[in-house]
Amino acid sequence: MTILQIEAVRKTYPGVVALDHVDLTLEPGKIHILAGENGAGKSTLIKVLTGLVAPDEGRVLIEDGDALADRALFTKVAYVPQELSLFGSMTVAENMFMPFDRSGFGHLTVSRRAMEKAAADLIQRFGIHAKPGHLVNRISVPDQQLLQIARAACREEFRVLILDEPTSSLTANETEHLFGIIRRLRDDGCAIVFVSHKMEEIFELGDTVTVLRNGRSVGTYPMQGMTEGHLIQLMSGSSVSLEEKFQPRFAVSENDTILSAKHISGPGFSDASFTLRRGEILGFAGLVGAGRSELMQTIFGYHRATSGQCFLDGEEIPRGRTDRAVAMGMVYLSEERKHHGIFPLLSVRENISLSVLDRMKRGGIISSRRENDVVAETIRQFDVRTSSAAKKIVHLSGGNQQKAIIGRAMARRPRVLIFDEPTKGIDIGTKFQIYRIMQQLAEEGVGIILVSSEMTELQRCASRIITMYSGRITGSFDQATTDVNTLVGAIIGAPETRHVA
Repeated sequence: MTILQIEAVRKTYPGVVALDHVDLTLEPGKIHILAGENGAGKSTLIKVLTGLVAPDEGRVLIEDGDALADRALFTKVAYVPQELSLFGSMTVAENMFMPFDRSGFGHLTVSRRAMEKAAADLIQRFGIHAKPGHLVNRISVPDQQLLQIARAACREEFRVLILDEPTSSLTANETEHLFGIIRRLRDDGCAIVFVSHKMEEIFELGDTVTVLRNGRSVGTYPMQGMTEGHLIQLMSGSSVSLEEKFQPRFAVSENDTILSAKHISGPGFSDASFTLRRGEILGFAGLVGAGRSELMQTIFGYHRATSGQCFLDGEEIPRGRTDRAVAMGMVYLSEERKHHGIFPLLSVRENISLSVLDRMKRGGIISSRRENDVVAETIRQFDVRTSSAAKKIVHLSGGNQQKAIIGRAMARRPRVLIFDEPTKGIDIGTKFQIYRIMQQLAEEGVGIILVSSEMTELQRCASRIITMYSGRITGSFDQATTDVNTLVGAIIGAPETRHVA
């Protein structure tokens, strides 16, 4: 039995073939993985499956009905986007059941008591740490992510659930809890479409996988018998060594400190001290809420430290002064690139050049030729795949947006570069490109801090790993001589694992 089927779907945009005669079949009680590199066509395909975009050619059948002719059929498809899409000033219960007319509460008056009672049952079922009356902007990001999934799954009419990178903001325990929910929905007869760039999730959950590459379907395969190496080769068209390490090929001097933090305290963390060596990739590991991002944002000046000092090449960085941090040679790349990284309505050219416009002036006028030269070199050097520098950056894939941001940062020739979850939501091929970029930068003498929730990423890239738990640094470890169990122990705050490399 088939719940949803697309046949020979084609979708083009000016200068781009996003989908080229793609077929897909979804069956009840199956978890179907949608795999492919950034820019392979996954996002466009999801928009077709949910009715947000009409294909130029092809058919979309939902329970054997023509959904392009009867768009009401798309109500059977529930979608949870990767980015949070909630109303922060409204309550958990209100977010859960909007729009009210589709959830049974859309009468002349809405019974708040009935709504909150229904929400309480779903909150318990999905393990959300909140009450129905809590405002959404007051609950944690992981709970907001679970709320989005609960909101999609509570619709009685839905038969297909599409999850796009649903674990990007979840801890290991929360992820395992979510997987239990997904399996229950599968066992109840729902067809699940699961999009993730995390190989361990794909192989743990998937029944079948459809691979897209350059807008075309490479094929659909059973997950049983599939290997990581084979899947990567199908996605990229080439093989990638999963064991490859990305540490600098020269010795980092222990005495060549470029950045030092001394007893820094701020929002979400306290009494943090560490050093970063010139040409080193220093990893920061910890659970969601451990204080890693808050520490980095405070060092950069986005938050104001309440105590302590931070020095860059021996010169103190003023508290709460991002402008001074940048002028001194520090750049911070946020994990929320869509909100704090890119300027979505500006072009690729403008996004890359805006950080160095002061260097392109001649007599107070910006030289277009110099700007174009810098942008073209950045696009080439960092392999930013775009049909034109004039294209709005929001239309690039997540991986190419990230590479453009890195290129923009490097145009300022920083001495210290802080990467906060640099490969979040990025395919494995582009991940390895970013790893190689980090290695090259470190070899040029840039001090790099890598904040990551992926232990394999830290082990591949970092020479030392600092662990944090509940706002405090719990240890500093030499990656080459430390086993995973020791690192995990420090991440969850086990006192016997504390160690300083």
